[in-house]
Amino acid sequence: MTDARQRPAVVLASGQLLTAACWTPQIEALSSDYDLRIADHGRDDTIGGMAARLLAEMPDRFDLVTHAMGGFVAFEVLRRAPQRVRSLVLFSTLAPADLPAQTERRQGYIRLVEAGRFDQVVEERVPILLHPARREDEMLLGIVRRMARETGAERFLRQQRAIMTRPDSRPGLAAIPCPTLLVWGRQDGIATEAHQHEMLAAIPGCRLTVIEDCGHLVTLEKPATASKLLAGWLGHGAISR
Repeated sequence: MTDARQRPAVVLASGQLLTAACWTPQIEALSSDYDLRIADHGRDDTIGGMAARLLAEMPDRFDLVTHAMGGFVAFEVLRRAPQRVRSLVLFSTLAPADLPAQTERRQGYIRLVEAGRFDQVVEERVPILLHPARREDEMLLGIVRRMARETGAERFLRQQRAIMTRPDSRPGLAAIPCPTLLVWGRQDGIATEAHQHEMLAAIPGCRLTVIEDCGHLVTLEKPATASKLLAGWLGHGAISR
C-alpha cells in the first residue's frame, strides 16, 4: 500500500441519481494507491455551483474521474481552474447543452417529482441507464434504485435544474490542457457515439475506449473493465505528475 502522504488525489464525480456507490468497484480496486475523494453533487442547482464546491473542497491538484453529469461539472472546473487538473476521465458523458426536447423531458420529470411521483421518474429512467440485457438483473437494478432513493427527490430536482441550464461546453474543448480519456459503453442510451467522436476530435491528445455490451453505467455494468482502465490510466497513462 502506498503511504497516504504520497497517494495522488483522485476526485470521483458522479452522474444524476447516482451516489458514491456507482464507484464501489473502483474504490475497492484503487483506494490502496490513490487518495480517492467523492465530489458533492447534491447541494447545488447549477453546474457552476457544483464546480465551485468541488474546487473549494478538493486538494490543489488532482486527477478528475467523472460520469455523465460529473463530466458537465468537469468542463466547468477546467474553464475555471485548468491548472488544478492533472488528468481527466469522462465516462458516458457529452459536451453540448440540452436541446429543447431534452429540456422539455426534464421539465416533465420536475413536474412529476413536484406532484409526489419521484418513484415513477426513477422507474422511467432505469431502462435508459442499463444495457438491454441487464434490465432484468435484480442485483444491479437494486443498486440503481437504492442510489436513486438515497439521492431523493429534492437533490434530483437540483440536479435536473443544473443540467437544464448547463452551458454548451464544445467551444472550450480545444483548450483542455490535461491528458483526457473518454470511456463509453456501446449500448449507452444517453451519450452517443457521435458525442464521443465530437470530443475526441476537439480535445488535444484525447483517447477513446469503447466498452462492448455495455450501457450508460459502465462502472457497475463492467466493473472489472472500468477498474482496470482506470488503474492503467492513472498509473501508466500519459500523465505528467
